[in-house]
Amino acid sequence: MANHKSAEKRNRQNKIRNARNTHIRSTMRSLVKKLRIAIADGDAETAKATLEKAIPYIDKAATKGVIHKATASRKISRLAKLVSNTAAAE
Repeated sequence: MANHKSAEKRNRQNKIRNARNTHIRSTMRSLVKKLRIAIADGDAETAKATLEKAIPYIDKAATKGVIHKATASRKISRLAKLVSNTAAAE
């Protein structure tokens, strides 16, 4: 338990940041999961629509420091490649 005023404040800040990070990470992962399911089903239209929703969340996670910017870039690139391959297959 915190004994100093500054340590108590730091704990309060950490709780708020943890809640924000958890929400952003969870939302991002859910969208990526929906996208991968659409790709697995071969549904190119749904995959494109979901990709358009997922990209801003991935960027937001990188901006907020939840994930590294290179990780975000890599995820977006790989997902876009999967979607384009799914669209080309149809």
